[in-house]
Amino acid sequence: MKGLKLWRTFQEGARNYTRNGWLTVATVVVMTLSLFIVSMTMILGVTTGLILDSLRDKINISVSFNPEVPEESILSIKQSLEKYKEVAAVKYISRDQALSDFISMGGNDPVITQALEEIGENPLLASLNIKAHSPEQYDIIAQALNQSAFKEDISRINYEKNRTAIERLDNINKMTRKVGLVLGIVFISISFLITFNTIRINMHSRRNEFEIMRLVGASNTYVRMPSVFEGIFYGVTAALVTIALVFVSIRLMTPLTEGVIADGTLFQYYSSHFFKIALSITGLGILLGILGGFVAVRKYLKV
Repeated sequence: MKGLKLWRTFQEGARNYTRNGWLTVATVVVMTLSLFIVSMTMILGVTTGLILDSLRDKINISVSFNPEVPEESILSIKQSLEKYKEVAAVKYISRDQALSDFISMGGNDPVITQALEEIGENPLLASLNIKAHSPEQYDIIAQALNQSAFKEDISRINYEKNRTAIERLDNINKMTRKVGLVLGIVFISISFLITFNTIRINMHSRRNEFEIMRLVGASNTYVRMPSVFEGIFYGVTAALVTIALVFVSIRLMTPLTEGVIADGTLFQYYSSHFFKIALSITGLGILLGILGGFVAVRKYLKV
């Protein structure tokens, strides 16, 4: 019996959805706009995080050693540094590797080749590139290097050169998280209010139906459920449109972020997370529809 009533309310919600005409269109448009704003706010926050992570991977402390320091000593220092809890990774670059990288970066420029021939020897130094777990830990690592037992073997540390970039990156990362959280809460609240008021206008146009249903003895649940199902239909439709708009927007944004994301392009990253994004948008759409329909019809349930 309960299953039959549920099916009838589902059918009634579907009829209301299809017969409301322009009210249905207006409700779906408003919900789509709300979902799109919230989705793009979240996606921009994630994209900013991806860009910051990519930039963070390019930042490190480079420790260059004096020419007379043997490779075995540098590798021993490397092993010692890898034991630091602040250190994520340490990469050794030999003098020959540094020279090869330098020539490759210059595109085999004949001027560079001629200058190296005139010098007659490799002018570059062996070095260790140190990556920390987080930007704020680079200062700790730099201080440890300046106070280490092998500090006399060090020719230079490029930390001061990167200090400003590291600090800015850390500040941007913290600010982005705070702004993203605030904007997410604000837009979700606005989306609910807009969606609720739009559905309430829709419900107001059918207030006489609710009064008749109450007069013939229908329960509050029976009166409410068609509106809840109707809200679900609005939410699902708006979510499908939003998913399409979001991925078109991501496609348009991809050229602007070319080369700044470590794992492929922006579109490839979000395409690999398509189902997760689609389910999140659909879930939010359904939630807005249910809440909108549930609350909007409440005033007509009063005796």
